[in-house]
Amino acid sequence: MVAPWQRVCMALAEYYLRAFSCLCPSEATPTPSLLQLFFRQATSLFGSSSSSDHHSKEEKVGPLPVTMSLKYALPEVIETEYAIVVQISLSGVVSLNDVEYKIVNDKLLIRAQSSTFEYGYRGSPFGYPTYFTMVELNGANRFCAKLMVVVLDDKKLFDYLLVFCLLIHARDALTNSQDAAVLRSLKDQWKNVPPSWDGSDDPCATWEGIACNNSRVTSLGLSTMGLTGKMSGDIGGLTELISLDLSFNPGLTGPLSPKLGDLQKLTILILAGCGFSNNIPDELGNLSELTFLALNSNNLTGGIPPSLGKLSNLYWLDLADNQLRGQIPVSSAYGPGLDQLKKAKHFHFNKNQLSGEIPSQLFNSDMSLIHILEGNIPSTITLVQALEVLRLDRNFLKGTVPQNLNNLTNIVELNLAHNMLSGFLPNLTGMNSLNYVDLSNNSFKQSIAPDWFSTLQSLTTLVIESGPLEGSVPSELFSLPQIQEVKLRNNAFGDKLDMSGNINEHLQLVDLENNDISSVTIGSAYRSTLLLIGNPVCSATLENTVYCQIQQSGKPYSTNLGNCGSQICTNDQKLNPQSCDCAYPYEGTLYFRAPTFRDISNASLFHSLEMSLWVKLGLTPGSVSLQNSFFNKDDYLQVQLGLFPSGEKYFNRSMVQRIGFSLSNQTYKPPHEFGPYYFIASPYIFGDEQGRAHISRRVIAGISTGCAFLVLVLAVLGAYAVRQKRRAEQAIALSKPFASWTPSGKDSGGAPQLKGARWFSYDELKKCTSNFLQRNQIGSGGYGKVYRGVLSTGQIVAIKRAQQGSTQGGLEFKTEIELLSRVHHKNLLGLVGFCFEQGEQMLVYEFMANGTLRESLSGKSGVHLDWKRRLRIALGSARGLAYLHELANPPIIHRDVKSSNILLDDNLTAKVADFGLSKLVSDSSKGHISTQVKGTLGYLDPEYYMTQQLTEKSDVYSFGVVMLELITAKQPIEKGKYVVREVRALIDKNDETHYGLAEIMDPTIRGAPCLVGFQRFIELAVQCVEELASDRPTMAEVVKSLENILQNDGLNTNSTSASSSRTEFTGSGKGCLKHPYSDAFDYSGGYTLQAKVEPK
Repeated sequence: MVAPWQRVCMALAEYYLRAFSCLCPSEATPTPSLLQLFFRQATSLFGSSSSSDHHSKEEKVGPLPVTMSLKYALPEVIETEYAIVVQISLSGVVSLNDVEYKIVNDKLLIRAQSSTFEYGYRGSPFGYPTYFTMVELNGANRFCAKLMVVVLDDKKLFDYLLVFCLLIHARDALTNSQDAAVLRSLKDQWKNVPPSWDGSDDPCATWEGIACNNSRVTSLGLSTMGLTGKMSGDIGGLTELISLDLSFNPGLTGPLSPKLGDLQKLTILILAGCGFSNNIPDELGNLSELTFLALNSNNLTGGIPPSLGKLSNLYWLDLADNQLRGQIPVSSAYGPGLDQLKKAKHFHFNKNQLSGEIPSQLFNSDMSLIHILEGNIPSTITLVQALEVLRLDRNFLKGTVPQNLNNLTNIVELNLAHNMLSGFLPNLTGMNSLNYVDLSNNSFKQSIAPDWFSTLQSLTTLVIESGPLEGSVPSELFSLPQIQEVKLRNNAFGDKLDMSGNINEHLQLVDLENNDISSVTIGSAYRSTLLLIGNPVCSATLENTVYCQIQQSGKPYSTNLGNCGSQICTNDQKLNPQSCDCAYPYEGTLYFRAPTFRDISNASLFHSLEMSLWVKLGLTPGSVSLQNSFFNKDDYLQVQLGLFPSGEKYFNRSMVQRIGFSLSNQTYKPPHEFGPYYFIASPYIFGDEQGRAHISRRVIAGISTGCAFLVLVLAVLGAYAVRQKRRAEQAIALSKPFASWTPSGKDSGGAPQLKGARWFSYDELKKCTSNFLQRNQIGSGGYGKVYRGVLSTGQIVAIKRAQQGSTQGGLEFKTEIELLSRVHHKNLLGLVGFCFEQGEQMLVYEFMANGTLRESLSGKSGVHLDWKRRLRIALGSARGLAYLHELANPPIIHRDVKSSNILLDDNLTAKVADFGLSKLVSDSSKGHISTQVKGTLGYLDPEYYMTQQLTEKSDVYSFGVVMLELITAKQPIEKGKYVVREVRALIDKNDETHYGLAEIMDPTIRGAPCLVGFQRFIELAVQCVEELASDRPTMAEVVKSLENILQNDGLNTNSTSASSSRTEFTGSGKGCLKHPYSDAFDYSGGYTLQAKVEPK
């Protein structure tokens, strides 16, 4: 006899089978029974396995999206006096035996295999009383049964009790039981943990922020997650932990647990930007493997524990922005001190209440950044020859600056502002790496401008406000080759200001407010900001000029919401400027420390900031809001920032973590006009916190059984199949775009043979660029314009749209698509797809967030390229070209290798781009006669130009010019000078440091102490630009030579990501240890420098 529930289920299931015919096999295959079909799908969901059961049979599944083989066991329906039990055995799965049921006080008790489980009553979601639980059988680490019980008729409980058991073979638990217990304890202590922490009891399997090795937790990273609570002492139980990062969770409060000292394998401890208080535990001195310790921006009190001096491997120590008191401990007969940190290169103690002198023992010759407290500046500081950053600003320093400070020739930033220093201004002559100097607000003696005002060739920013300067402002200051900003307000400069001479084109701001200047001469070359308010000249002849008026005029810029009408959002939601929908933005305040402009109504500058934010943070175009811009009392440009999710009310946690980390740690770089900054985030309330249902984990874990479960699963499977069928049909259509295309000419040919690229409709690309909005334009050239777009999948792409007159014939366009789609290498720009309709020709590429190599070398992108990064960029580019020459089939000659055709991704990995001029190479020919020489002046192979015979060696020549660009940062032809000739003329092999090229080298690398392999690099570049092609190496030989240069200096050649030059903790020779953040983490002391100073 078939029970009523069975009839209902069968009828519904047959309906779904007919509705979703795509699930059925072809007519040649016998139609499977409903249960066969169901268990076939169920097995594919929960993992297929083999069975030894006598009911099992093997069958090939028909035309599903993915063909699979599986074995299944037919079910048994067992009718007993008390229940109907549908028992299904998948191979390797334990079955329930001797199951007993009992209902007492609205709770269902089940006894199975000598274990008793209690089910809580959960209402009637299916019209019947329903109970849920999660049953663990034969030990938690072996088998797991997910069970839901539906009582079909509560009047005859024992007559129609249905238990439908899907017993799923579970793998061994991934997490060590001790580690799992510790993490569960932390979860109980903290609020706002990621939702994945509630969905599983196995942290290594699914918990966000957890990384494991051999079942042990090795990394815990929940930066910028909005966590609140205390740090449990149980954390010391994670004895295999290597990295702990809970930074920028201000809701984490209370004392630091002394149990942190039990984490003996910890190398990275980052608790910056939280709310921890009380003393720093002495037990942190037990972390002998620690290399990076960041406790800055908390509420820590007490003194600095001398035990930190035992951290012999420590590279980075940041205790800034706390309430620490007392003196810096140094070693003695009674205990350790910080002078024992011989590997430390970065000390940050600023914004505390420390006292006493700066211990002279503190300085060792390997430090590269110091930022500390009060007292005199000891003369021993000049022993730190590797020092690159000296920040002693905003402390209580007194006395004179050591006269031999200019022995520190590698210094790139010097900041002594806001102290009580006396004597004369320090002598900075010869410090040719300096690009940022701030000596403001001290007690220096009156003097004229020192000679070094006119000689610091790398200087970008000079700030001496409220200083001792008198006499005339040296006009040579304004013509320094890198100068961008001069701020000399509140001094005693008098006489005439002469700006009529050769003014550097990069100079954006000259602030001479409140001096004693009586006349001024300004040439036509200077059109940027000049501030003369408070000078006698303004009360005389210039009283009505712009130089004597307050510059902060006009309405401050705010992102336009005019298109959104009068719509009002409720609660904490705000209007998304792109979609005009209400959403919850990620908000905070940006503080720009040294912008090069004063006009906060300048819309074009703020538009560039908006675009930079959504491009580099991977957001939807137009999803950035900037409000309430003004200069605060510290003369910082303060801007309220709002970032909006795409098409949703909320950001997910991983997105907030990524964005928050990029802004809080300055890995995001704004346009150079805005200069260095820091960011203070507002707390973010996630969507899962607003409406998280209070359902027990047992309910979430329960799997629907009986009729209701069967119907639901079939419905999901059916919907999935329909979706897959549509996708398959769409995929077929997209792979044959030319099949339905009516050729406009005889040369169109057939459909292109694509490998990995897809066709996009015009409407699709129009939508993802907001109708090719101008603010989404990121480049232009002879071919047309390039736009940034966001596909429906969320992928960010660059869309190259041909302009009228630049479109090709159908056959030519088809050939280019085929060429681009079949070339796949990590150092070649990948083609995502193309559009060929409505008269449009568009190519869709990977998006490269850091622009071109040319932009980085010129300083336009804001990316700082140190020497090791340049080496890796050269190696990556060479590998891409070598692939084109030797591994592409057929081989390809690029024909237009140049720095603007080398793009840099998020990790600064070089990718060779623009094969529009490329030439296919037949296997039989050695050279190729071209009727038209193609390429770019300055990079063009002279032999190819003269003979019109194109070979792979033509690309080698062009690449050699790019190598010289990496050294000089200059265009190949600049002011009538050709870089190849200049280098050949200047080479001096007796100069072991710069090979005679110091005069034309990029100043940002000229003073670097670690120019590894520099001479070999120069020799290789010169070999590449030999006049005769036969004297040049092949690209494969260039790759080998570059690999040797890096390998001989202990650098990793397996990665061509240039960002890795900042993240290595090991290296040989003078290579320096790296911090664990990305390359652009300048330092944690609150803001970065316009000079892009970074730890070596």
